Amino acid sequence: MLRPVTDLTRAELAAWCEQHGQQPYRADQIRRWIFGKRVEAFEEMHDIPAALRTALVEEFRLYASTVVRHQVSRDGTEKLLLELHDGEHLECVLMREDDRRTVCISTQVGCAMGCVFCASGLEGVTRNLTMGEILDQVLRLDRVLGPDERITNVVVMGMGEPLANLKNLLPTLKTLNEKGAFGLGARRVTVSTVGLPDRMAELAKEKPAYNLAVSLHAPNDELRTQIVPVNRSIGIEAILQAADEYFEKTGRRVTYEYVLLAETNDRTEHARELAALLRERNAHINLIPMNPVAPVDHHAPAVPRTQQFVETLRGLGVNVTVRKRKGADIDAACGQLRLRHEQSGDLVTLET
Repeated sequence: MLRPVTDLTRAELAAWCEQHGQQPYRADQIRRWIFGKRVEAFEEMHDIPAALRTALVEEFRLYASTVVRHQVSRDGTEKLLLELHDGEHLECVLMREDDRRTVCISTQVGCAMGCVFCASGLEGVTRNLTMGEILDQVLRLDRVLGPDERITNVVVMGMGEPLANLKNLLPTLKTLNEKGAFGLGARRVTVSTVGLPDRMAELAKEKPAYNLAVSLHAPNDELRTQIVPVNRSIGIEAILQAADEYFEKTGRRVTYEYVLLAETNDRTEHARELAALLRERNAHINLIPMNPVAPVDHHAPAVPRTQQFVETLRGLGVNVTVRKRKGADIDAACGQLRLRHEQSGDLVTLET
């Protein structure tokens, strides 16, 4: 199996060009075709010497995956289920809203964090994705956009814990940021984590600094450990301290994600506890009513309960928004489509 060309950094691709008797600037030309011009084959890169195009065909694949399902929601959300070279599957999502085109990408096959409301981790984690496999999701979603549409934002909030795959995530983020590739500013890239303090510190060293979202989901350790089992060995205090340090080093306000689970973490006293944790911090809470997940015995609270939770937080001086539900009719919650495929095996390949 040929290696996907997206597994190469700019420097590695430039070195490869030199090995084939070409100047390093050819790497930038190749990357413009891949990331900017939505090319579908190396042969279409007409300003690249024929011999170099032939070498690309012989040594690399353009894509790291095959699309096995492409779903389109009534609200314009699109979801892809991708198959990798080893038969594993992953998901990525395109969300449309006004002038924003946001893609949500995965970093692992499955997840080891065990959050009780999430389909991604029901079968555990299989492996990390390579840089090329992470970037491939952006390429695939970029190519479902219309000719006048462009990706404006990337959120690393799909399958897996991004900071558990930091080795491959960091060069991916660099490629997203580089002008010769996607050219997205750091303010347009958000990395979500369940809260791994040491890895959060590593991410804080990156220049430019990316937005950080911490999946909190509970205001105390007892409840959070029930919802996010990995919390047992970490604890909220260590996570908050790491988030504070991230803000101090980067100047980026941290977002705290909180999935609302009916009769679990949605009571008024939970909102008060949450406010006590965060109101003195430069923080923002993103409340997320849970998307239904068939095998999971949790659901979102009714709208009045959600609104009461919001009003309690705002009354206590906390910045909060409620995330709009997107793609509910196409299994858009993380890991759902992959789980259905793994359990039934009823999907067929749509394109290569």
